[in-house]
Amino acid sequence: MTRITFPNSNTPAIAMAAQLHLPEGFDAARNYPAIVVTHPGGGVKEQTAGTYAAALAKAGFVTIAYDASHQGESGGDLRQLENPHIRTEDVSAVIDHLTTLPFVDAERIGAAGICAGAGYTANAAINDPRIKAVGTVSAVNIGAMFRHGWDGSLPSEAAIPYLEMGAAARSSDAAGNPVAQMPMAPLKEEDAPNEELRQAWEYYHTQRAQCATAPGWATARSLTQLVSYDAFNMAEVFLRQPLQIVAGSEAGSKWMSDDLYARAASAEKGFHVVEGANHMMLYDGAQFVAEAAGVLATFFGKHLAA
Repeated sequence: MTRITFPNSNTPAIAMAAQLHLPEGFDAARNYPAIVVTHPGGGVKEQTAGTYAAALAKAGFVTIAYDASHQGESGGDLRQLENPHIRTEDVSAVIDHLTTLPFVDAERIGAAGICAGAGYTANAAINDPRIKAVGTVSAVNIGAMFRHGWDGSLPSEAAIPYLEMGAAARSSDAAGNPVAQMPMAPLKEEDAPNEELRQAWEYYHTQRAQCATAPGWATARSLTQLVSYDAFNMAEVFLRQPLQIVAGSEAGSKWMSDDLYARAASAEKGFHVVEGANHMMLYDGAQFVAEAAGVLATFFGKHLAA
């Protein structure tokens, strides 16, 4: 693994920080298939995205796990901005960089993501046909999550206060107050409403996977973009690439993977259920990650073959 930086082609003043993983026996004179791996909302490349990137590199792919603009070690002055449109465009910006690498076959680029990163990946594929195959793990359509709750049980109108909160945060920020924040996962164990989200707290805020560059909050102003965002918008028309979905049988978020599967126009799409796994277990549970990464490796091996 090599740490790299490169200009974001959408905003060249922003330097993107990434981990480039090369397969064993790498030969710079060859052309390899490549996979962009996108981290969850609130995450960074050193966490689950890097875990999957490393596993897929072992399967023979060049992989890149990167920090989103405004997050982690990437540039962007307003720190912890979670603008879903920027997050989606980041995927294509990373692909822009991959196409400049002489050892990457630009006709064999795939994209994978975890949690909200999976939603952003699907949205990028809807817009960017350079992505030849799409893989998702514990997919979250972050706009749908804010509208309908973690388990999908709420009506959209329940999210109106989030819009008001985001608008108030923007006015407060503009007045020069400290940037308003919101949690991306429970910041305290006692804030978690269930065991699955307690594990989200544990993942981001204990030795399980905490990282100094992942503080666990986002700018509250992001809500004015997040609430109305649909990561799967027009999937029934434009998401035509082969699609492999992976979700845990016990995941409260599984309904969003079901929605992606139902809406995608892909002629070839698969849905692999990891029995006994919840949403967070697919981040770092060894046996569950091995199963999910194996499914993705087989899928990408088929669809990114020379």
